[in-house]
Amino acid sequence: MQIHIHDSTERMAQSAAAEGLAAIKAALAEKGEANVIFATGASQFDVLAALMQSDLDFAKIRAFHLDEYIGLPLSHPASFRRYLIDRVIAKVPAFKEFVLIDGEAPDVEAEIARVSAVILKNPIDVCFAGIGENGHLAFNDPPADFETEAPYINVELDAACRQQQFGEGWFETLDAVPRRAISMSVRQILKSKTIILTVPDARKAGAVARCLEGPVDTMAPASIVQTHNSTSIHLDPAAASQLKRRY
Repeated sequence: MQIHIHDSTERMAQSAAAEGLAAIKAALAEKGEANVIFATGASQFDVLAALMQSDLDFAKIRAFHLDEYIGLPLSHPASFRRYLIDRVIAKVPAFKEFVLIDGEAPDVEAEIARVSAVILKNPIDVCFAGIGENGHLAFNDPPADFETEAPYINVELDAACRQQQFGEGWFETLDAVPRRAISMSVRQILKSKTIILTVPDARKAGAVARCLEGPVDTMAPASIVQTHNSTSIHLDPAAASQLKRRY
């Protein structure tokens, strides 16, 4: 695990994108294609913008969706499918494949099985993600399941997670925030060859300190990245403000 503290949010995003770009290009050079997980949320805005403006050959990239609310319409501003369609898919000519999670699927378990079957056949080269205010990784809220091998799972969102989504302005009321989601599992994320976490904002400082300097614990789900041999965490000064060690 490598921790990088940048002097601004802009530099943080640029550095995370540059590192991800290099890892994707290495996979393309080695295999002729790359499998990439794209995250959503405010922490990823500038990272994704930089990647979409790069010289990557997206026709050789198979992309996966990290998580999605169950039952939220595609038309809703908080839909992660909509986020990816608007900020990623619409910005490039074409991907080799983009495996989106349909949170509106009439059979949730069948949808989980569908996306799981695809990712099992395509080992991930690079995973972009963040850390939630409650320490979650994807929508794996505490206490997270560190054991399941299922690639995608049906999860219940805890109160802190739902409060974060409301606080970031995605929903008009707290009650409007869905209570369940389809999330990539912790162990599936850990199967990624490279994990790049981008974490801005003082709101995340407590979670960052617990997950990066505390013990590996299901109550601090992102702490599990301490066990991964190629994880890089990019922080701005505010997110790093509660860290005790020097990096």
